[in-house]
Formats: sequence, C-alpha cells, structure tokens
Amino acid sequence: MALPKIDDVRKLNDEELAEEILTTKRKLFDLRFQQATRQLEKTHEFKHTRHRMAQLLTVERERQLNINQSSSTTEEA
Repeated sequence: MALPKIDDVRKLNDEELAEEILTTKRKLFDLRFQQATRQLEKTHEFKHTRHRMAQLLTVERERQLNINQSSSTTEEA
C-alpha cells in the first residue's frame, strides 16, 4: 500500500479537512489500543496514518497562514 498523496488532502474543503483530522486521530487511537492489546496485525498502518495526519495538519496550517497573510495585507492597504 502506497503512502497517501498530499494533493488529495489539498482538494478537501475546510469542513472535510477538519472531519478527516478527527477521523485520523480516532484511527491512531484505535491502532494504539490494538497494539496495547496485541491485536494489531498490520503495523505499517501506524506509519501511513501518522503520515496522513502530518499532511492534514500541514494543509490546515497552510490555510491558516494564508488567511492571516491575506487579512494583514488588506489591513495595510
């Protein structure tokens, strides 16, 4: 299974992005729970899920910075 692509994340709108972040956090919790109870079989899912979470948070932060940057440029004008 290949790692998810960031282009897929950038296509999401803000609501979908927030929902995907919550879903991914829940999945990471479930994976940690499965690992603690020794039920986890596919250990590579940790890497993929953490990678996905990093992508989601990166895009969210990029959008926050773009909003702040655009609002500061309108205040200066």
